Amino acid sequence: QVQLVESGGGWVQPRGSLRLACLASQTTVSTYVGWYRQAPGKQRELVATITSLGGTHYADFAKGRFTISRENAKNTVYLQMNSLKPEDTAVYYCNTDVGGEVYWGQGTQVTVST
Repeated sequence: QVQLVESGGGWVQPRGSLRLACLASQTTVSTYVGWYRQAPGKQRELVATITSLGGTHYADFAKGRFTISRENAKNTVYLQMNSLKPEDTAVYYCNTDVGGEVYWGQGTQVTVST
């Protein structure tokens, strides 16, 4: 059983920045970790992923604004979000796959507004 805990969400004005963190209860160094988001009334969508070797993938809307990184010694994956827009408002979740089981965190709310 892997527990994922997201943190770092909150309210920010447009063009602001936030850094989200996903802390895992055990090492995820050998697997991928992904960030997803879900806005009200919309389906959950991929934001970014990072592999065990540090390879990254971003959704088109995240390219150039968001950066995913991992600090394996702390079992933590980060999502640095810059130039935030109101349409980035959503609950952000991290997930991982350990031994064939997919785990999700409880999510952290990000609100971008004036």
